[in-house]
Amino acid sequence: MNSKTVVLNGAKMNYDGRLDFSSLSDQVVVYDDTPQELILERVADCGIVVTKELPIGAELLARFPDSVGLLCEAGTGYNNIDLDAARSKGITVCNIPAYSTQRVAHTAILLLLGLASSLRQQMAMLDRGDRSCFTQSLSCSHVEVNGKTLGIIGAGHIGKAVARVAQALDMEVLAYSRTPREDGLRYVGLDQLLAQSDFVSLHCPLNDQTRHLIDAAALSKMKPTAFLINTARGALVDEAALIDALRAGTIAGAGLDVQETEPPAPDSPLYTMENVLLTPHMGWKGLETRQRLVALLSENIRAYLAGAPIHVVS
Repeated sequence: MNSKTVVLNGAKMNYDGRLDFSSLSDQVVVYDDTPQELILERVADCGIVVTKELPIGAELLARFPDSVGLLCEAGTGYNNIDLDAARSKGITVCNIPAYSTQRVAHTAILLLLGLASSLRQQMAMLDRGDRSCFTQSLSCSHVEVNGKTLGIIGAGHIGKAVARVAQALDMEVLAYSRTPREDGLRYVGLDQLLAQSDFVSLHCPLNDQTRHLIDAAALSKMKPTAFLINTARGALVDEAALIDALRAGTIAGAGLDVQETEPPAPDSPLYTMENVLLTPHMGWKGLETRQRLVALLSENIRAYLAGAPIHVVS
């Protein structure tokens, strides 16, 4: 079996030069980035292709060489790959489903606690020299999370990890999933979750059914005191509708580690809105998390070469 491996956009993972891809197989070629027009040239004669959120569409896959047997997405989401086209070409597609579970879950909780404490507003006040929170009564909203309701949309590895931490904080947890399970969570319909939750946290994959799941209509069903948290995929949220809702006070605020366009446009109001906590898709970017990612990539490739592929999505 052809073990030659090419990593098409290694800098997406190895932006600081601290990762070692040599463990992936006995023959590894790593490119920092690969424009679409060079992909076919760079996968020639390779058996294994590794990508990180790089679009691999149907037309491109149809022209892949017959040597390619495995396309490994270095992450949880794989909406960047046309699975039907890969299947038609006889290419196995796998992902890394749980390398960043704890870190992304903790990022969601970080945003939740920051929103509850009006952290963005307090830091903005200090930046402009306003110390009234120190010299007078606290002039920003600061609410307890214990006793509040967290609604989790998508109850996979990360959603469940968020639920566990929230329960440790004495929060009530509701969950919505297309496939509810007997796992101790209280599953409800989406409309009920939106209406009853004080915080709504997104943890579902991005696909045709979930794109803009949170649109103007969904936002209108939330409490005006509620907060939206997204650490999954930016396009789960209609960003224009969210900005309108934040400006109108339809909801109280949002914590966004992912955005519909990454990075957001230079003139995006999300950068300056005081009811928004904005972070740069950092949930998976810590060193330990990325080292775990490479280790699990190696496991995926070894399993494939042994004839027993794991984490197969197509």
